[in-house]
Amino acid sequence: MSFRELFDLTGKVALVTGGSRGLGLQMAEALGEAGARLAITARKQAELDEAASRLGGLGYDALAVAGDLAKLDGIPGMVDAVISRFGTIDILVNNAGASWGAPAEEYPFEAWRKVLTLNLDAVFVLSQEVGRRAMIPRRSGKIINISSISGLAGNPPELGMTTIAYNTSKAAVLNFTRALASEWGRYGINVNALCPGFFPSKMSRGLLDRIEKDVIRSTPLQRLGGEEDLKGAVVFFASEASRHVTGQVLAVDGGASAV
Repeated sequence: MSFRELFDLTGKVALVTGGSRGLGLQMAEALGEAGARLAITARKQAELDEAASRLGGLGYDALAVAGDLAKLDGIPGMVDAVISRFGTIDILVNNAGASWGAPAEEYPFEAWRKVLTLNLDAVFVLSQEVGRRAMIPRRSGKIINISSISGLAGNPPELGMTTIAYNTSKAAVLNFTRALASEWGRYGINVNALCPGFFPSKMSRGLLDRIEKDVIRSTPLQRLGGEEDLKGAVVFFASEASRHVTGQVLAVDGGASAV
């Protein structure tokens, strides 16, 4: 197999959650450019339709599946829609997530549950559903969990970040990645995680308005993540180039987690 063929996703089917904007759409574009057929999910129909139109305009075969992953009983129906259209799912990118800011001593339990349900429970339920129905029977698959550098440690006190549920959920995703990789390796399924640093997005906008200069100052590459910076990493984990890599975590953060 040539070097180029190792990264070729022609004929593969990729499901990207939270794929209507931000990092999810960036990754969907990369997978589509590498040849994958795409299914993207999101809660808001208008944003989802706009994203699917954009992907279609780039020449990619894209299916939009509206749904709220926080409603766990709706996940099998979402998988039904993708398999009905494409026949299988080869690549799963668990990207959809939520955050909530409040000091730990005042953190509402309902907010804690909301964040953990979407960021962790949905990742388990969707991975289990896709694994049982598409990947395990075929002894092949790539699962890419989107964690965060917030899952690697607590928040620097000087940044004033109060996101304990988010940090906790993203840390749990990392060990979920390792545990699932160890169980499903025998089925030929690779399970890895990406840990993005600070990227401008709708979810991070309010926080970056306060701390962007401090984040850049403390990042070795002296920049935030950009619109192209996750593309290579997600294609690597989705392709045959990473066939001997599983249970691993890659930080895409300009070096922030290294200092």
